[in-house]
Order: sequence, then structure tokens, then C-alpha cells
Amino acid sequence: MSRPIAVPGTKRGRGNPNWGKPILPIPALLTEFEMQVERLGLSKAEYGASAELRRWCVHNRNRCYVPEWLLEAWGLRVDAIFSGVA
Repeated sequence: MSRPIAVPGTKRGRGNPNWGKPILPIPALLTEFEMQVERLGLSKAEYGASAELRRWCVHNRNRCYVPEWLLEAWGLRVDAIFSGVA
């Protein structure tokens, strides 16, 4: 029985090729709330006065992140959706 012939000059790819290289940072992604604020072109001082942002927050307060201080300013409550919490 013959043995397989190894071709000289070929290097087997072994190990992690990225070992010793710096880890690239993961880009920060915007929340749905932040994307909505950008779409409306609001500054932080204008959040409370925006009727369209409030409408969005009322509709999405249980699904998306909305800052707690803004919910308190508008008198909105988030429903407890986990069993045994409420």
C-alpha cells in the first residue's frame, strides 16, 4: 500500500490566524427610540413637546426602549409582561 505524498512547500492552515491581532471594536447600534428621534430631528430638550414622538412612545412603550424620565414626564406606565411580577 502506498502512502499519500505530501507536496513540499504547502503549509497546512492550523490554529487561529487572528491570534495576536487586536480585537476590532463592535459598532454601537442605535435603539428604535434613538432612530425615531433622529428621524424626527429632535434634540433632547424637544422630546417632551413632540406630539409625534409621544404617539410613537405610547404605541411602543412595552416593545421598545423609552427613557424612564420621559415616561414619567408624560405619565405613561409600562405594563408588567413577566409572570409573577404584577
